[in-house]
Amino acid sequence: MALVASGCSDSERAFQEQEDPRSWLAGDHHIHSQFSVGWDRTQTPPTPIFGGAVRYSIPQNAAMARKFGLSWMVATDHGGPNHSKINLEQAYPELLQSRRDISEVIQFYGMELDTPAGEHSSLIIPHSHDEADVLYKLELNFGRVEVFPVDSTRNTERKMLEALTVMQDMDLRPLVIANHPARTATGDGVYVAYDPEEFRRWNDTAPDVAVGMAGAPGHQAFAFSTNPAITDPQMRIRGGYRGFPTMGGFDQLTAKLGGFWDSMLGEGRHWWITANSDSHVHFSEGGGDFWPGEYSKTYVYAEKSHDSIMEGIRAGNIFVTTGDLVSELFVEVVQGRTRGGIGEEIEVSARKNVTVSIRVLDPDSLNAGGRNPEVNRIDLIVGDVTGISDDPTIDSNSSVRVVRRFTADEWEREGEFLTMDYSFPVDRPIFIRVRGTNTDELEPVVDPPAEDPWSDLWFYSNPVFVTTR
Repeated sequence: MALVASGCSDSERAFQEQEDPRSWLAGDHHIHSQFSVGWDRTQTPPTPIFGGAVRYSIPQNAAMARKFGLSWMVATDHGGPNHSKINLEQAYPELLQSRRDISEVIQFYGMELDTPAGEHSSLIIPHSHDEADVLYKLELNFGRVEVFPVDSTRNTERKMLEALTVMQDMDLRPLVIANHPARTATGDGVYVAYDPEEFRRWNDTAPDVAVGMAGAPGHQAFAFSTNPAITDPQMRIRGGYRGFPTMGGFDQLTAKLGGFWDSMLGEGRHWWITANSDSHVHFSEGGGDFWPGEYSKTYVYAEKSHDSIMEGIRAGNIFVTTGDLVSELFVEVVQGRTRGGIGEEIEVSARKNVTVSIRVLDPDSLNAGGRNPEVNRIDLIVGDVTGISDDPTIDSNSSVRVVRRFTADEWEREGEFLTMDYSFPVDRPIFIRVRGTNTDELEPVVDPPAEDPWSDLWFYSNPVFVTTR
């Protein structure tokens, strides 16, 4: 990634920006439409009820994505009995129409897979002439609830690993991102639908397909819902995480310093985090959701094309933010002429300093909540990379530490950009990542019921891996 380092002159920065055609493009990989149908289960087999669960069309979702600043999105309707046929015959033609009507937004075809032996995951199909057939076959063969009566053999991890093997062997490989990974957890580290060992097996089986998880789940607008039936604050939990809450709006698997995500990175795994809306019904219409891009954004460093965005996600050239706290984030690790950015790996000389340059755009504008949040602190986080663990259930990494906390008197301001550098010696393989917040919390704390999500904002980069010679 040819990132622009802080400390460059205006002319040097302009040259580097011209050299790289990529930019940070905001998107959302988890969006529902009217084809996430309800079901009339008095019929045998159950018959679909369009608009029964979600009332919006794909073009309406795309129009709202455009309104809230997204450059790309994925249509991800979840399934049910014979839903593969609904996707093929009805959802896909509407997606094609949406691409024509809202051409400013790059639109992918996909679905929220009813994951065998899990919960849900975003399945993103590469853009091609046969994308509709590709998804049809995957849903038909591997959707957990695709057949009626229910077939218990489809709800096994073996079935999911079979699906991942098929996808890994494709010439154009899809992407699978686990959605709301700890929503079913019943406590801190008490996992149910998903667990660390399962994700490791996914990544081992299909490292180019199973590339990560949603760090920040959708359904973050319950506090504002106009639904008169939702009066109990315990029902207004961010993300619907009622077993164990989110932390700063992020899933415990991501938010806990030295937790599960850091354990994956400590193995050197390419396991990235994203953010999404999980948009079903907007809070103003009785739901608990924001529109795509209204609150959460996944930024991918890419050209504005299907192929480039897809490969940017696969490569981990990603940062995520809530509430438009930031809109650009460059993290560059430099030693001499060697440099690497978010999602990349570089090799440096051991026992010599590397310099981490951070450049953040803190926009001076109102977000969709009518506020202009300011970055209060930026944390530089480092962890050791020690290789694949003998214990696939591990969900911690004790080496992870915050090596520097930057505040306003420690960064330089260049208009809306905040820039800061930090140098330190490296004597072993490490990963480096960055997070920031508008709060005073040193670590994200458990979110209380009915919390105002606009007051508790965070951003996270994906890692830079550093090896030594």
